[in-house]
Amino acid sequence: MNQAIGVIDSGVGGLTVAHELMRQLPGESLIYLGDTLRCPYGPRSEAEVKRFTWEMVNFLLPKDIKMLVIACNTATAFTLTELQEQLPIPVIGVIKPGARAAIKYTTNGHVGVIGTEGTIRSEAYATALKHIKADVRVNSLACPLFVPMVEQGVLSGERADHIVAQSLKPLKEQNHIDTLILGCTHYPLIIDTIQKTIGDQVTVISSSEETARETSTILEFHNQLQTGVATPTHQFYTTGDIGIFVKITEGIFKASADQFQSVSIKRAII
Repeated sequence: MNQAIGVIDSGVGGLTVAHELMRQLPGESLIYLGDTLRCPYGPRSEAEVKRFTWEMVNFLLPKDIKMLVIACNTATAFTLTELQEQLPIPVIGVIKPGARAAIKYTTNGHVGVIGTEGTIRSEAYATALKHIKADVRVNSLACPLFVPMVEQGVLSGERADHIVAQSLKPLKEQNHIDTLILGCTHYPLIIDTIQKTIGDQVTVISSSEETARETSTILEFHNQLQTGVATPTHQFYTTGDIGIFVKITEGIFKASADQFQSVSIKRAII
């Protein structure tokens, strides 16, 4: 039986992680749930983010997933430890893989992190980075306009250029970092604009590739890697507007997904 990997996100951003999972693990089936109705999570309280995350988890668990990937940095920051302790399946987030990649690439030991207000407020990246390299210097910046822009399907053009330039101005003016972590899985969808704004001298890190690599390692450890010849199936669920969701999904994967469905998720008891 080809059990699926569950992937949850506050919206469409986690599709960048799903795409990398499909690229690195072509035999694995995925079930993706994006809570686009209540996106963004960044400005919300920790209690709200926990409740919404558990609602997504409780939607996916009856589908017999074998592993859960939290493809949302805010949800990772607030719920990863709790989910790892309470769920009977392996659970990983996107923060530690991103931090490891940044430490690998930085040459001057000065790393920038951009993310939602919740992620930056949690200091989860700074903690993860300093756990790996105690003397790393971290400059963190909240970019609250990025997620709503991406969720509206604005991924390039004059409006995207303006919003990104204004948002990154404080970080660019400091001119210290040589590595920048995209601390939100929505941000890789505008990575070209971010790179153009921050400059080619800065290495821009998306945690998607590292997260997929870690997923593979964990599944292999638990002897759950799909090694047969079964054709994988991928299901995509959203709690909001399915039109924009389908458009962005097909843009990322350059092909139609197997199944799209708009769903309602019940209030979780935690």
